[in-house]
Amino acid sequence: MKNILVVFTGGTIGSVATGGTINTSDTTSFKLIRLFKQHYENHRQIRFDTIQPIQILSENLAPRAWKTIIEAIEAARPEQYDGVIITHGTDTLAYTACALSFYFNAIKIPMLLVSSDYPLDHPKANGLENFICAVEFILQKIGTGVFVPYRNQQQTTHLHRGAHLACSLQLGGDFFSVQGKSYMQFENRRFSLLNPPTQQSTAKNIPVKADFSERILMIKPYPGLDYDRFNLDHVDAVLHDLYHSGTACASLQWGENHSLVEFIKRCEKQGVAVYLAPAIKSPDAYQSTQTLIEQGAEIIWNMSVEAAYVKLLLAYGNFDDKRKIMDFISEDITGEHL
Repeated sequence: MKNILVVFTGGTIGSVATGGTINTSDTTSFKLIRLFKQHYENHRQIRFDTIQPIQILSENLAPRAWKTIIEAIEAARPEQYDGVIITHGTDTLAYTACALSFYFNAIKIPMLLVSSDYPLDHPKANGLENFICAVEFILQKIGTGVFVPYRNQQQTTHLHRGAHLACSLQLGGDFFSVQGKSYMQFENRRFSLLNPPTQQSTAKNIPVKADFSERILMIKPYPGLDYDRFNLDHVDAVLHDLYHSGTACASLQWGENHSLVEFIKRCEKQGVAVYLAPAIKSPDAYQSTQTLIEQGAEIIWNMSVEAAYVKLLLAYGNFDDKRKIMDFISEDITGEHL
């Protein structure tokens, strides 16, 4: 008998469509397990324990919800289970996957986040398939750590490392690992390796509190971005997203208010640290990127912007000393470095 803890948190997988509106339902969460038992012939070899610490559409999630989820999992004593499955909405799935990956960086059992692109009653819904993949991963003892199984439309189910999952592309419901490097493929109840780690993680077990700072400002670049619009009161650090080539506007051609260089200067005067991500470290970089580095911005190299954001929240929530913050950010906690 295998024991699995299922943590319901809401999302589309725990929702129902009624009168043209999709919303969470008190009964739909447990429908997932009923469907599983109807479609999985060996379900009697599994015992599910269930908890529901929150019930929310994931677009309404804030980092404090991660603390609630983490505390509920820890209160359930996950070490007594063969694995943990967390049901979750798709909108903020990548961020929660990173949060759990960093916090449970030393977990000795598999923890998997399962979502659905449509409510479970919809004929196109992939929620049950994703759940079956998660269960099989636990039963077959494939590995430990935090993962996300997800079947895109027109594709077999892929297994993603939690800290490598990127948000869904615009106007689509498919999910990919950063650089398109899914960890495994799941087909006909078998797992096959797609992209093994390029290097063995040398990270130490780094215990952290489930404290996520609420004083990190995230900015996304776009043509015409006006930095004068941002109020830096109650901000400890800025994470500035970058274009795909690791760049952002460093020119004064259109005015100081459109230059990230001038914004970095303003942040420095107000004691606000500036971090940039994502960017792949290489021998050459664009002049604009070099200018930003010379101005004092810290680049979080070789990591998705979702992972960088969550890691900053944890760093500033756990440490006051800047050196400790940078050490934590630089450390490969859960194989998040590409």
